[in-house]
Amino acid sequence: ARNTSESDIRETHLTTSFPQRLSDGYRSFRTEAFARERQRYDTLAANGQNPTIMIIACCDSRAAPEIVFDASPGEVFVVRNVANLVPPYAPDGGHHSTSAALEYGVLQLHVEHIVIMGHGRCGGISTIINQSNPLSSGDFIGQWLTQIRDLAQFVDRNGSNSAHHYETRVERANVEHSLANLRTFPWIRQREQRGELDVHGAWFDIALGELHVLDDGSGVWSMLDGADPA
Repeated sequence: ARNTSESDIRETHLTTSFPQRLSDGYRSFRTEAFARERQRYDTLAANGQNPTIMIIACCDSRAAPEIVFDASPGEVFVVRNVANLVPPYAPDGGHHSTSAALEYGVLQLHVEHIVIMGHGRCGGISTIINQSNPLSSGDFIGQWLTQIRDLAQFVDRNGSNSAHHYETRVERANVEHSLANLRTFPWIRQREQRGELDVHGAWFDIALGELHVLDDGSGVWSMLDGADPA
């Protein structure tokens, strides 16, 4: 039998089952963004990544950090999960994806900033607030979100003028809770105390394209100044 060469692999055409939208997007990337950033990609391939910012965000398709912050390849180290959660430090031998990413970002990449970015109309938060039924017998989402179920109960509904406002308050409280969990990681807490690492909370309004940031000292959320959209 003939061995498959590298050129054969390169020339193999994908079957039509691969999403057409991704095929079109890839071609656009190759001819535009990749061509424009070719030198950057060469440098990243040769030297590896060296981002100074790590972002923990939700996997919601409407709130991609790279787009919100207009980031170029290699600029931000991003981990995404349902409801942008950071679990507490728990070196128990279990499978901890977000904790593993934090370990790599802080101890290997030596990032200088960690940003937890929540967003409006979060499906994960809505699941908790509305006590939705499990999607499967495994209830993976339900188990994952037990981390914030009690938190939602402590956000006063009476202080909200609408269901949407209450949901926003829970989304922001979730960011604050995850910031507190960040500081349970000893190597994050130590670096923050030495001034080598800063942690930040942010919340993105999908409908308005606005970013709100948390003042860690006062606990006040404020909209970040930005140019008005055209």
